[in-house]
Amino acid sequence: MKSMENVDAREIRRKLAMNQQQFWSKLGVTQSGGSRYESGRNMPRPVQQLLRLVHVEQIDIAKVKREDFEIIEFLKTQDPELYKSLKKQARSKAKKAA
Repeated sequence: MKSMENVDAREIRRKLAMNQQQFWSKLGVTQSGGSRYESGRNMPRPVQQLLRLVHVEQIDIAKVKREDFEIIEFLKTQDPELYKSLKKQARSKAKKAA
């Protein structure tokens, strides 16, 4: 997982050609709150992670359900080899699609 310690949210937003309202609303952050983060205010770790998932990894968090996380955790603990295999297959498929 990539570290988001020194994330430049403004740069990511500009590369995506989004205004602050568009960019920050996808994370549940107000435009004024996002503006403060872009101006140097410390961004809480959960916001950093959401930013990474939504704007870097391009994951639509509206489609992710708690049940998905429960299944992932079950697979990780009960059948780690199957989990690793499925993860590898998913990454391979994503690379081919890109």
